[in-house]
Amino acid sequence: MNYTYLLINLGLLLFSILVFSNKQLNFAAQSKFIILAVLINVFVFSVPTEFLTQLKVIVFNPPYLSGMTLWELPAEELLLSMLLPLSGMAVYLFLNRLFPANTLEKYSLALSNILLGVCIAMLYFGHQKLFTVFTFSILLVFLLYIEYVSKIRFMYRFYRAFLVSLILFYIVYGILSSLPVIQYTTEETLNFNLAHIPFEAHFYFMSMLLLSIYLFELFKSRARS
Repeated sequence: MNYTYLLINLGLLLFSILVFSNKQLNFAAQSKFIILAVLINVFVFSVPTEFLTQLKVIVFNPPYLSGMTLWELPAEELLLSMLLPLSGMAVYLFLNRLFPANTLEKYSLALSNILLGVCIAMLYFGHQKLFTVFTFSILLVFLLYIEYVSKIRFMYRFYRAFLVSLILFYIVYGILSSLPVIQYTTEETLNFNLAHIPFEAHFYFMSMLLLSIYLFELFKSRARS
């Protein structure tokens, strides 16, 4: 039994606790929205992750795992899909408190449209690669719905939080990929890595954080109405 992956998750949990302990964030009043959003995210993303694991597109290295599983996935992976978005949400709320102005929101649609174009391009060039198809299909659907169907406007703040959260992402996935705790079948990816991390993994994380923040904002807006 090895606790490497669990220790990484513990680090993310401690980071989240540290940020949320800031009284100005008023975590207690928002905790039910945050926790519910993150738990739904875990459930949603456990489905494609388990499917990709069954097909050996994503492979977990047993020597770095505790051996505990849930839904045929390592317990640590499910914890990561909860704690990494939770850490990103902590960053999101902290930045919103530190920089409350939302004057750049008007530019977020243009950035989202660029990302939609990236998704379409990646799906075209990587249509035979499962991890590529899953990643960019999910992000494409989320972006289309949030920008063109949903009435909630938060994307500028999301992009800001995502960029800062990439620091955490690179630390966590840098360790996971270099040991390696997680390996990706190169035949099912674009085989283009940044710091040993597949290009697609960045956008998989983006989708996870986007869903979590959207649900948080949705629950919060419904509670106010």
